[in-house]
Amino acid sequence: MERKVYLVFTDTGTLFTRMIKCYTKKPYNHASLSFDPRFSELYSFGRRRPKNPFSGGFVKESIHTGLLKQAKCAIYCCTITESQFQKMNHFIHQIDSQKELYRYNLLGLFAIALNKEINREYAFFCSQFVFTVLKEAHVIELSKHPSHVTPHDLQQIPLFQLVYQGDFADYKNASDIVCSKERRINRTDLIRLLRKKLRMPTLPL
Repeated sequence: MERKVYLVFTDTGTLFTRMIKCYTKKPYNHASLSFDPRFSELYSFGRRRPKNPFSGGFVKESIHTGLLKQAKCAIYCCTITESQFQKMNHFIHQIDSQKELYRYNLLGLFAIALNKEINREYAFFCSQFVFTVLKEAHVIELSKHPSHVTPHDLQQIPLFQLVYQGDFADYKNASDIVCSKERRINRTDLIRLLRKKLRMPTLPL
């Protein structure tokens, strides 16, 4: 049985995100992982409380609430085996069951800027966590140390195909997402899809 795994890269527009963006010069600086094409549940490391950037750890996110609700995003997808899905799911649930032990790896962000490796037990930043989950299931390998993997590095992995880029607000009501090299859903395609589902008249875009 084949499964899909989605990598979701976002720009939430918060002060902390803007600070990281000033350094990276990249449009998306937060990474999450999901098995749900409707993105009611995504897994990452980030803020536990939306208004407190210093309270971080393992988080379950949703595009329907919190900081992601109005975020800009890029969604990538790839096909995995049932065995890989089970390994990733098990690893995530292990962390979830001990989430009080885990912290956001803020020092790791500074280590990237200084080109230093910092190995901290029970600590991840977002892209470090996403890469580690994929690596645990032997989905991908990178030459970089996990503590140096950035969201942009994950976006460059050929195995994953871009399937949507735009505002989550435009994506929320779509029930289907296609993962293939031949077809990509952009904002215009998505609006047409929604109109078809809602049987709305076609108007000039």
